[in-house]
Amino acid sequence: MEYGLIMKQIREQYNISQKDIARILGIARSSYKQFELQYDIIPLKRLNMFCNYFDLSIDYILGLNKNRKYDNSKKNLDLIISGQRLKSLRKEKKMTQVKLASILNIAPCMISEYEKGKYPISTSSLYMICKYFKVSADYITGKIDEKKELVLN
Repeated sequence: MEYGLIMKQIREQYNISQKDIARILGIARSSYKQFELQYDIIPLKRLNMFCNYFDLSIDYILGLNKNRKYDNSKKNLDLIISGQRLKSLRKEKKMTQVKLASILNIAPCMISEYEKGKYPISTSSLYMICKYFKVSADYITGKIDEKKELVLN
């Protein structure tokens, strides 16, 4: 997951300072710097704000594919749709919540909370889910409706 480098490249391409991006995201510059350096994982909410500002796909920023944007992409994350899609992907593989939690190295109760739409999927878990199920982060989060399969190397 090389989102930090990609975010830095995008920011520099538009000649925008870390301070300005931090202000747009509603965080301190030092927090934003931690995301670019990947010393801290950017929360999905902030990642979505970054993507919306530059009109980019989450998939592109996470390095999951080269699609800079999708047609008809929504601005907001949809926790209910996200939960339903995660549950559907898990069930297609005949996988329990415990098994998926083990793969993601998180508590099984978090899978339940994600599937109920109570919390946004963490960025690191979203990335791993996309890689495991070979499906778009933008699809899982409800930003696009068409199920995009990822072709991974």
